[in-house]
Amino acid sequence: MKTVAEVLKAKDQKNQDVHTIQWDHTVFEALVRMSEKNVGALPVVKEGVVVGIISERDYARKIMLKGLSSVTTKVHEVMSSPVITVDTHKKVDECMNIMTDGHLRHLPVVENGKLLGLLSIGDLVKEAIASQADLIKQLEQYIRGE
Repeated sequence: MKTVAEVLKAKDQKNQDVHTIQWDHTVFEALVRMSEKNVGALPVVKEGVVVGIISERDYARKIMLKGLSSVTTKVHEVMSSPVITVDTHKKVDECMNIMTDGHLRHLPVVENGKLLGLLSIGDLVKEAIASQADLIKQLEQYIRGE
């Protein structure tokens, strides 16, 4: 299985920047940014450090269902924290286990305190499928004696 670094490198080829939101911005601002960037979650930063993550699920559960206003509620009031992060050396299957065990859909990638990217469960599933397809191809070639 590939490492997080390899997955991020493939994502970078598709021109995908890391989008974040400041911890003191409103939830509405976070929702606008998620919509504009077509992402389901944003790492929350305070003074350059990832301190949490806010997702569409956080909005649904912590704002909508409680009748709060996204215009007046600050991101830090509803973000998921502490945030679980991974480094670039983790393997895809290890990340999938972390996400499954923690019921997470997004994992910020942090190396030496710097945010390098955000992995989604979709990114990891795509990689796992590609890896399995390669393995199947190799096994078929082996069986055929190629």
